[in-house]
Amino acid sequence: MAIHGTLTTMSIPDLLQFLAVGRKTGSLKIGRGKVMKEIYFENGLIVGSYSNDPKEYLGQVLIHYGKVDETKLQLAMEVQRTSGGRLGEILVSKGLLTEVDVLEILRTRTLEVIYELFLWDEAQFEFYDNNALPDDLIRIQVQPQSVVMEGIYRIDEWKRYRTLIPSDRALLELGPGWTSSLNASKEVRLLLYFVQKHMSVAEICYQIHASAFHVYSQLYDLVSNGIVRVAGEAPELRSTIEELPELPSTVTDMLRLAQSDLDEGKAESALAIVQRALQKEPKHSQAQSLLLLAEEQFIKKVYASKLSRRAVPKILVPLESLTQEQIGPQEGFVLSRINGEWDIESILSICPFREADSLRMIKQLADNGIIGF
Repeated sequence: MAIHGTLTTMSIPDLLQFLAVGRKTGSLKIGRGKVMKEIYFENGLIVGSYSNDPKEYLGQVLIHYGKVDETKLQLAMEVQRTSGGRLGEILVSKGLLTEVDVLEILRTRTLEVIYELFLWDEAQFEFYDNNALPDDLIRIQVQPQSVVMEGIYRIDEWKRYRTLIPSDRALLELGPGWTSSLNASKEVRLLLYFVQKHMSVAEICYQIHASAFHVYSQLYDLVSNGIVRVAGEAPELRSTIEELPELPSTVTDMLRLAQSDLDEGKAESALAIVQRALQKEPKHSQAQSLLLLAEEQFIKKVYASKLSRRAVPKILVPLESLTQEQIGPQEGFVLSRINGEWDIESILSICPFREADSLRMIKQLADNGIIGF
């Protein structure tokens, strides 16, 4: 038996409680745009989760919790690319982590993947009853009721944070009392550094490889104590999706157009159309499949025509000359990792974005003369 719907008809707390009371076994799939998550159940207990959001990949979580730095993650992922294997096992074999460290982080990651769902307003879901769980699933055992309690707490806290920090585009500045935090934790000092750099909240999230909830909680305390204050809001950048010409009204026709573009070698255009389709129907299986195909073709085309994985990008213009209108938070993250030493593959390995999206940004920065090779 499968149940399906949207979060407007059945909330995450209600879903989890329903599956717990029914002692269900199977997988709950929840999709929004390009992001697809799964929660795995066994006899009503949560035993694991999955996310295709790069911000929630193991490497990003390891960096956030200080288990590895970006350089060590790059080295481990280079081994993974050349020899295969699981990232956690590679880090243990290299002596960078213990097995206990990996299991602890995997449990934390599993729960964080779920907790973020409580902050979603819109999404589509489907539960697959008695669906086989992944063979490589590293199991945890968590009562859904405890997850629901923490999730509801986060909903309330999120609303409170938003009273002082209205959006991800909020720009902050140091307040008169900021020097009182010079002896604060390393993370707080890092946040103050990024505030001093006039980064938006979204860019700060990327820079410290953390969830929005975590960053907002820290910044809320800083604003409340007068250490930081909200100074304005970065402009909303027009995305590639928004710049598309008028598209068909139905997802089926959009995907037909995207397939036509792919057949004609217009991978970037096809990718943008599929992303628009997924905004309308996140769980559309054909759209999900076409997204992967469009990303694959786009990546191949970029490497074939312009870039090499081993190319080392260099910044060609003074960063101070770039404005918020030209560079969004994601592009800002990519630019901050261009140091004249790391190659494209190294930069991609630490980006909290999909490979195709990261390459699109690098290509655009190059086309605009901001970086070169």
